Amino acid sequence: MKRRDVIKGGLVLMATSTLASIYKPAYSKTYVGGTGAWRATPPPPLSVVDGSRLVYLTPDEAKLVGAIFDVLIPADELGMGATEAGCVTFLDHQLAGPYGTAAKDYKLGPVVEGLPQQGPQGIMTPAEIYRKGLVEFEHAVHAKFDKSFTELSEEQKITFLYGIESGAIAFETLKSDQFFVLLLQNVREGYLADPMYGGNRDMVGWKLVGFPGAIYDYRDWIVSKRGKKIDVNPVSLLDRA
Repeated sequence: MKRRDVIKGGLVLMATSTLASIYKPAYSKTYVGGTGAWRATPPPPLSVVDGSRLVYLTPDEAKLVGAIFDVLIPADELGMGATEAGCVTFLDHQLAGPYGTAAKDYKLGPVVEGLPQQGPQGIMTPAEIYRKGLVEFEHAVHAKFDKSFTELSEEQKITFLYGIESGAIAFETLKSDQFFVLLLQNVREGYLADPMYGGNRDMVGWKLVGFPGAIYDYRDWIVSKRGKKIDVNPVSLLDRA
């Protein structure tokens, strides 16, 4: 059936239903039963990330991720770098949770190559991609420089990341450019997420972009501050945890 036919059918059904309601009497019926008034289930208490320990990444993996993240978001006059801001802690806890296991994704296959605009179509979870991707990342670094990424100069690190971003430096099984996209996405998330998730320490990311944080109502600034920087101390969910 064509979409046009579906729309026509819907209009006919609406018309006949309307006519039927005009020429037929309405009836009502009372249903007895139930257990009383419905009450919403209260949300679970806020859980603040403990940054004193790793929950998924190994120490070596965390060190490597930190070195990569600090190239993508380095410390400068605008604020602290990614590692100092807690982005590795953020990622570590995300990989240990529903995001890392892709809890809401369909992962049974079959696996077919999708169109570029459809994104990655594999069934590996983010946690699995990081475990394998970091190994292949280091293998590619050793093949090019004969040393670990953490031992490279800043210029060499940037050159290498440009190589995997473009796909010019290939991995063994994973697509290097897709792994770079994941790294960049996650470091941004860690730098801009609410501090209760382990990153964005001291709300450095929010202060950088002028985001007021977890505030219920923004109407005080919508008109008077349109197009201007909002000069207000951000509010974190940590204040409510």
